[in-house]
Amino acid sequence: MGCRAARRLQKKLGRRGAFLAILGVGQTCWGISFLVDPPGDHGLTLLTSVCSLRHWAWLWIGCGIGTLAAALVKVGRDWLGFLAALAPPTVWALAYTVAVITGDYSRGGFVAIWYLTSHVGVIMWAATVPEYSVPPAPRPRRGKAA
Repeated sequence: MGCRAARRLQKKLGRRGAFLAILGVGQTCWGISFLVDPPGDHGLTLLTSVCSLRHWAWLWIGCGIGTLAAALVKVGRDWLGFLAALAPPTVWALAYTVAVITGDYSRGGFVAIWYLTSHVGVIMWAATVPEYSVPPAPRPRRGKAA
């Protein structure tokens, strides 16, 4: 019975929806981790000058829930989920870039590049992946020669 439910869910989500669901759960969990045990604010001075990391956790949580919800909508209408998924890592990359420029956190450049490639880049790539692959070209039939 569990396998049948998993197949139905997979069919409902599709390739893009499955990606959004995984990303949404991950972002939500990452945000919750900031509430449970906030890390140091190394390189995030730009963000913590506005409010605490506990408040910024809600950006991850809200966007994660939005991304997860967008996994359930039709392809073509899921763009909002990809946009929501982009927001937190883009904000974090910006904060780390500013920290490098101001000299507050020299390692921030590497962290910013990590966010831009493994998060923002992957999300932007996944947003362009079609739901269904192009079917293979038909094979020529072998038959009687005319």
